[in-house]
Amino acid sequence: MPRADDSAPNSGPPFADVNLFAGDRPLRDAAARSGLDARALSEAGAFYGSAETMDLGRQANENPPKLRLVDPQGTRLDAVEYHPAYHALMAHGASLGLHGSSWEAAAAGGAPAPCGQGARAALVWRAVQAEAGHMCPLTMTHAAPAALAATPASFGRLAPKVAARAYDPRAVPIAAKRAVTIGMGMTERQGGSDVRANLTRAERADGGWRIDGAKWFMSAPMCDAFLVLAQAPRGLSCFLVPRLADDGAPGGIRLDRLKDKLGNRSNASAEVRFEDARGELIGEEGGGVRAIIGMVALTRFDCAVSSGALMRLGLSQAARRARARRAFGRFLVDQPAMRGVLADLALEVEAATALVFRLAQALDRAADDPAEAAYARLVAPAAKYAICKRAPAFLYEAMECQGGNGYVEELGLARAYREAPVNAIWEGSGNVIALDLLRAASRAKDETAAVLDALAKSAPAAARPLAAAIADDIASNDSERFARRAIERLAILAAAAALEGAEPALARAHAETRAAGGFAQLGAADLGGVEDALLARAWEGD
Repeated sequence: MPRADDSAPNSGPPFADVNLFAGDRPLRDAAARSGLDARALSEAGAFYGSAETMDLGRQANENPPKLRLVDPQGTRLDAVEYHPAYHALMAHGASLGLHGSSWEAAAAGGAPAPCGQGARAALVWRAVQAEAGHMCPLTMTHAAPAALAATPASFGRLAPKVAARAYDPRAVPIAAKRAVTIGMGMTERQGGSDVRANLTRAERADGGWRIDGAKWFMSAPMCDAFLVLAQAPRGLSCFLVPRLADDGAPGGIRLDRLKDKLGNRSNASAEVRFEDARGELIGEEGGGVRAIIGMVALTRFDCAVSSGALMRLGLSQAARRARARRAFGRFLVDQPAMRGVLADLALEVEAATALVFRLAQALDRAADDPAEAAYARLVAPAAKYAICKRAPAFLYEAMECQGGNGYVEELGLARAYREAPVNAIWEGSGNVIALDLLRAASRAKDETAAVLDALAKSAPAAARPLAAAIADDIASNDSERFARRAIERLAILAAAAALEGAEPALARAHAETRAAGGFAQLGAADLGGVEDALLARAWEGD
C-alpha cells in the first residue's frame, strides 16, 4: 500500500506533454494576424512541449559543456564537449530553420536582407521554453549574415551554409560543411560594452589579416567561425575568423577557460586568445561597428523574444497549477489575491507577445518601408530593454505562485529564473540600450517624431501623453540621466499600441496600469474588470 504522500495529492499534473502553441492563446492570435502556418507551429509546439524534449533541456543543463585543451598525447585540441541532449536540441532547431530560415530567400539569390521574422520568432518562442541555452549559437548564426552583407563575396559564400536546415557539429573546415554556425567575439576585459577600447590587433598578412589579442566573453566557442572586432591601422574593424584553417589546421583561436555562469549552463562561454589567427575583413577597414550593428539588432530582437518566451513558460505553469490545486477550500485560481497576480502576469505576457510580433513585422518591412525602418530602430531597443528587464521579476512571481515547489529544480522554473538575467545583460545592458536609443533618436529627429506621433495615435488614451513625455526626455539637457525613463516610457507606449491592435480591452488595462506611473509589484494593479478575460487566455492547453 503506498504511503499517503506517494500519490502527490492536490499537486496537479506535471507540465509535460503539452502543446506550447495550442495552449498559448496570445501566440495563436499573433500567428493568425501575421498569416503564419498554424499547423506547422502546432507541430513544433507539441515537440517542444513533450516530456521527452523537456527532459533533453534538463539533461543539457545538468551536464554542462566541458573544456578539453589537449588530447592524451598533449596535442592542443581547444575543444568543448557537449552532452548529446544539447546536440539533439541543436539538430532539431536547425531542422526548423531557427538559425537561418530568415535568409533562405537571400541565399537563393534574393536581396541580402532577412525576412519571415514573425514565423521564426513563433518557433523560437517554443524552443526557449524547452531549453534556452542552445538558442545562443542559433541566434548568433541567424544574425551573422546581417554583418556579412557588408562584404558581398563573404555573404554569397556563407549565406547558403547558414540557411541550410542542417546541423553539423564536426570539427572540419567550413568548405567541407553543408551547414555552419557563426559566433561573435566583441567583449574584452578592459572595455566591456565600450568596444572602441578593444586592444585586439589586426594586421595585413599574406593577402589577408592576422588577428592577435584576447576576448573576455565568446559564446558558443565550437562555432565554425566568429565575427570579431579588432583594431586595424585605420581603426576598429570587423573580421570573420574561422575556427579551423582550410587545410583543417587549428585557426589560431586558443581557449583559456569556460565561464562558470549563473544560468545558460547548457551553452559554453569562453575566454579566448587569438594567436596569429587568420581572418577576412568584413565591410570597410575602420568600419567595424557599422558592419556589426546589423547583427546586433537581430540578436537584440532574439533577446526580447527569449525573455518573452520565458515569461510565457512561467505563466503557463502557474496558471495550470492554480486551476488544479486547492487551498483553504477553493482552487487557487478562485482566490481573489491569486487571481490578481495571475491576471497581472497574463497582462504582461499579452503585451510582450503583441510587441514582439509587431516588431517582427517592422523588421520584415524595414528594407522597403522607411516608416517601418524608423519604428524598428526606435522600438527594437525599447522592447529588448523592457521585456528583458521584466522577465526575472516576472519569473520570481511565477515561482511564488507554485509555492515551495517553484523553488526546487524539478519544476524547471528555477532554471528559467537563472536564465532570465542574461538577456538583459547580453547585447547591451540597460544603460547601454537606453543610451543607444538617445543616439538613434538624435540622429533622426524627424523620423523619431513621426514614430512617436504614430504610436500615440494608435495607442489607448491613457498612454498617449507618453509620446510628448518621451520627446521631452530625449530633448532634455539631462537626457542621459533620464535615458532609462525615456526608454521605459517608449516600451510602454509601443506595447500599448501593439496590444490595441490585438485586444483593445487588454490594451486599455495595460495603459491605465502602466502608463500613469506608480506601478509596483505584479498583482497590485486594478485591472478594471478584465481579469476574467486574461485568466481565460492564460493557458488553454487542458
